[in-house]
Amino acid sequence: MIYYKEKCRFDNSQNKAGQAKKIDKMGAGSMILLILCGVAFSAGGIILSRILSRSSYNPQKGQTYECGVPTIGKSLVQLNVGYYLFALLFLIFDVELVFLYPWAVVVKQVGWPALIEVLVFLFILFLGFLYAHKKGALKWM
Repeated sequence: MIYYKEKCRFDNSQNKAGQAKKIDKMGAGSMILLILCGVAFSAGGIILSRILSRSSYNPQKGQTYECGVPTIGKSLVQLNVGYYLFALLFLIFDVELVFLYPWAVVVKQVGWPALIEVLVFLFILFLGFLYAHKKGALKWM
């Protein structure tokens, strides 16, 4: 829902009390249709793959397979926590781009406050990078 206090190009009408009229740009019907199409598309792909694919049961399909080498011993082993930390750091610094892209689109319209805010954001990320580097989380095993 978008509330306009002034007259705008979308809707120039106001209610009896002189308040801005509520404008619903998308509507509930469109949202329900979007959700139903998404579910139908996903379910349709799964059902179509079940119908069109050949299936046969083989005991070897249930075994653990890794790089073509037969498994010896337990398949579930504890991994080094360094790999987990490295993956989390990658996600943190990769997701920052999701926040920087919308900023880059509107930076000319917002002006200096947007530049200062993104510099603070990047400074905090840089502090996190320095902390991870100091703790040795970026050293590959």
